[in-house]
Amino acid sequence: MSVSALPAPHRDCSSQHVVSRAGGRNGVDASDDDPLDELVRRVPPIEFGNRLGDLTFGHPVWDSGDVPDEVYELDSADNGFADVWHTDMTFMPRPPMGSILRPVVLPRNGGDTNWADAELAYLSLSEPIRRLVDGLTAVHDGSREFGYYLKQRRDGRGNTWDGKEVTELVPVSHPVVRVHPETGRKSLFVNPGFTSHIEGVSEAESRGILDLLYAHITKPEHIVRHRWRLGDLVLWDNRNTLHYANRDYGDNRSVMHRITLRGDAPVGPA
Repeated sequence: MSVSALPAPHRDCSSQHVVSRAGGRNGVDASDDDPLDELVRRVPPIEFGNRLGDLTFGHPVWDSGDVPDEVYELDSADNGFADVWHTDMTFMPRPPMGSILRPVVLPRNGGDTNWADAELAYLSLSEPIRRLVDGLTAVHDGSREFGYYLKQRRDGRGNTWDGKEVTELVPVSHPVVRVHPETGRKSLFVNPGFTSHIEGVSEAESRGILDLLYAHITKPEHIVRHRWRLGDLVLWDNRNTLHYANRDYGDNRSVMHRITLRGDAPVGPA
């Protein structure tokens, strides 16, 4: 999995660019003729996102306060942690196509983010396991993480997602193996953050299969790690990656702003 720049303007977060980075303090680590870095320097993040695709509300249920509607703020002072492997909002019928993240406040040390390449993870499975997971469906449930918040802190009235106000988080089913709508390539589409179980098998079988897949997805050879600096902007394809934010900075504060690109319903192998 490589870190590479997307040409601009660009409205295709295809899996050939699993994770892309631009910016850095004073543009360090980016060449002067890097088109993505140049675009990031010239336009605000929301306008930049609009050049890639249609933006969603920042989050289906979370109220990020005094920020634009498109922004989801993760503030460690308000329990804004993402220290579990996950793919953004897979508990929705149409999860985001891609995500864009930038730091606002960084701790003195720590706070790196890791991404796992779920397409590479699928390809590196043995053939018998690939045949097994190709035919499976999994349930994704956001109520475990956000259900209490939606009911108690938002009085059952969340934000607008796909044109409708979110009033409850109904579990949804997605294929365990997702076919990328642009490249046709397969990737594993389960994550510890939101996948509750696999349909049509026993609880023990479901747990065993998911544990096997999670251990495989997060092998070191499938992961890239990014050390943040103010001015960075990182974007990734949400259809074939998972990510994890290290919570290793003690009482220091971290504030990150994320925006997401509207996606489509995941489709499995024919």
